[in-house]
Amino acid sequence: MKERVLSGIQPTGRLHLGNLIGAVENWVRLQDKYDCYFFIADLHALTTTYSDTKDLKEDIRQVVIDLLSAGLDPDKCVLFKQSDLPEHSELHLLFSMIIPLPWLERVPTYKSKIAELKEIDLGTYGFLGYPVLQAADILIYKAGYVPVGQDQLPHIELTREIARRFNGFYGNVFPEPKSLLTEFPTLPGTDGRKMSKSYGNTIAISDPPETIKKKVAIMITDPARVKREDQGHPEVCSAYEFYQVLAKGLTDTVAGECRTAKRGCVECKKELAKILIDYLAPLHEKRRQLEKDPAQLDKVIAAGADKARKIATQTLQEAKKAMGLI
Repeated sequence: MKERVLSGIQPTGRLHLGNLIGAVENWVRLQDKYDCYFFIADLHALTTTYSDTKDLKEDIRQVVIDLLSAGLDPDKCVLFKQSDLPEHSELHLLFSMIIPLPWLERVPTYKSKIAELKEIDLGTYGFLGYPVLQAADILIYKAGYVPVGQDQLPHIELTREIARRFNGFYGNVFPEPKSLLTEFPTLPGTDGRKMSKSYGNTIAISDPPETIKKKVAIMITDPARVKREDQGHPEVCSAYEFYQVLAKGLTDTVAGECRTAKRGCVECKKELAKILIDYLAPLHEKRRQLEKDPAQLDKVIAAGADKARKIATQTLQEAKKAMGLI
C-alpha cells in the first residue's frame, strides 16, 4: 500500500506563482507516488477573513479550478473541501481539551502573522487554535507525510506533539507524521518580499498575459542599478530568482549580461514575462475548459468528500472510543 500524504491550501484568493511552484507542482508529482489527500482549507481561511466572507464561495471555486488546471487528477488523488467533513472540526474540539495554552503561544508563525496582518484583529480563539485544527486535519487521515515549506515545520512538530500527548493519555491511536520539504519553498513577489496575498504582491496563475506583463514590469530588480549602463547584481534581483526556478538554462547568460551591463532590467523583465506566459499557457487552456462545466467541479469535490469521509469517520470513532466517549 502507498503511504498517505495530506496537505491543504486556503481559498483566500486565486492561487499565485508562489503557491504553484512552492506547493501545487509538488502535489502533482506526489499523486503518482503516494495515496494523496488534498483539501481546500476554507475553515482555516476564516481565521483571517472571518469579517468578510462574501467572496468565499467564489474563491473556493477558483482554487478548485486552479488546482485541477495545474494537474491534480481526481483519479489519482482525493480532492475535497475541509468544511464538508465535520469530523475535522470535532477532532479539533477533542484535541483542544488536552493542549496546553503555551504550546500554541510559542508557535513562531503566531506572532509573526499578527505583526504581518496588523489591519486584522487576530486576537481570536480560532486564530490561536489554528495549529490544533491543522493537527486534526492531518491526524484524522493518519497521514504519514505532509509536504510543507520550511516555515511550516513548527506546525508539523506541534502535530507530532499533539499525537504523542493524545496517545499518552488514551492509547496509541495516531501515528506521528513526517515532513516532506518542498524544493522551492518561496518565490519573491513584485515588491521583493515573499509572494503573498497578504502583501498584495502576487502574480496569479490565472492572470492573463497582459496582466502578467504589467506585474513583471513593476517588479523590484537591483535597487543599486540606477542607469542602464550600471553593472547589476543579479543575486539581489527578484526577477533573477524566477530565472533560477523557471529558466535554469538561461541563468548564466542572464547573470553575466547583468553584471557587465549588456542586459538592462527592462529587457530582462520583458523576457521573463514571456517565460511566465509560456509556462502558464497550458494551465490557462485547461482553466478555460473547466470553466465551461461548473457542475463537474461540484462533482469532483463531492466525490472527494465521500472518499475522505470513510477514513475520517473511522478515525474519529477510534479517538472517541479511546477517550471513553463511546
